[in-house]
Amino acid sequence: MVRGPFEGVIGHERVVGLLEREVTSPAHAYLFAGPSKVGKATVAHRFAAALLCEHGGTHDLPCSSCRRSYSGNHPDLILVEPDGRTALSVEQARATVAQAPMAPVEGKRKVFVFDEAGSMSEQAASALLKTIEEPTPSTVFLLVVESEDDLPATIGSRCRTVQFGRVREAVLIAALESQGVTAEQAGEAARIAGGRPGLALGLATNKDLATYRDLWLSVPVRVSPHPGEAFRLADEVLEAAEPLLEALDARQTGEVSDDLPASRLRALRERHERDRRREKRALHVTGLEILASWYADAASAQYGGPVRNRDIPAATLAMIRPAAAVANAERVLNAVTELQANQRPQLVFATLFAELTPAT
Repeated sequence: MVRGPFEGVIGHERVVGLLEREVTSPAHAYLFAGPSKVGKATVAHRFAAALLCEHGGTHDLPCSSCRRSYSGNHPDLILVEPDGRTALSVEQARATVAQAPMAPVEGKRKVFVFDEAGSMSEQAASALLKTIEEPTPSTVFLLVVESEDDLPATIGSRCRTVQFGRVREAVLIAALESQGVTAEQAGEAARIAGGRPGLALGLATNKDLATYRDLWLSVPVRVSPHPGEAFRLADEVLEAAEPLLEALDARQTGEVSDDLPASRLRALRERHERDRRREKRALHVTGLEILASWYADAASAQYGGPVRNRDIPAATLAMIRPAAAVANAERVLNAVTELQANQRPQLVFATLFAELTPAT
């Protein structure tokens, strides 16, 4: 069981073991890369806490220094977030450059965490390059991205890359059940989350979970080459994601207070908007993965292979020829790439649904 600063991390045992070994002698910069909502930002913050821990990150329970890091109140932890709704600006990069040579306030290190490093503008990356290339011995940079390609190669090549994969479904289910989620709901959330702990936690108690999966699994028998029908179906799947954001919306509402200064309130709301946009995109990607699994099952079942969605009748899976099912699955996965390139979800879905071979 993982203890100390990394306590509570779901999955990623190999990554956590690697970082635990590096706490005493870390690299100057790390690039945490992996799918959205998979837990890489959580691990980055826990690693930052371990680097700043007064016990060197070796104790069993989080100490006061760790808890201050978790809450973002440690004086040697600098969180760099986009100044606004989208990108990390060159002004923020220059501010980081100015802070980097300063001595730590409490311990022997200070840690800069860029939760959304992939949003860094080219000018910001250029401003930050020399500091990452020639850091002070007391400074560690942690940059979180979905893909190494999100940053210029000049930045990525100066960092030690830590790659995050999906978490096994059984691990997600066990983690959810340990938090009091019923076995049935934990299984459904883990199956839909597709190996993303952050998404699974947000979905675990949502009553609309099964409805969302059922809707995406109904798409193969509903697609039509008619543009109007494709757009109507696209709107339907977009609307179905909204109820699954209720937990996030409630948590964000609880963080807003009239006592906050205007500048802090504005920054908080902008962060909330970014978080909601990321969570919604993760749900859209999950929907596409559910759809791709239907087509994979259709091809596999007709050759006597295993299926993932065991509640779909074999007769339904036989409504499309295997070659067409494989081609459809590839087209669906291409749509995932289009979404990740920030194309409009409605257009991505409508185009996809018009191009898919119908199951008849």
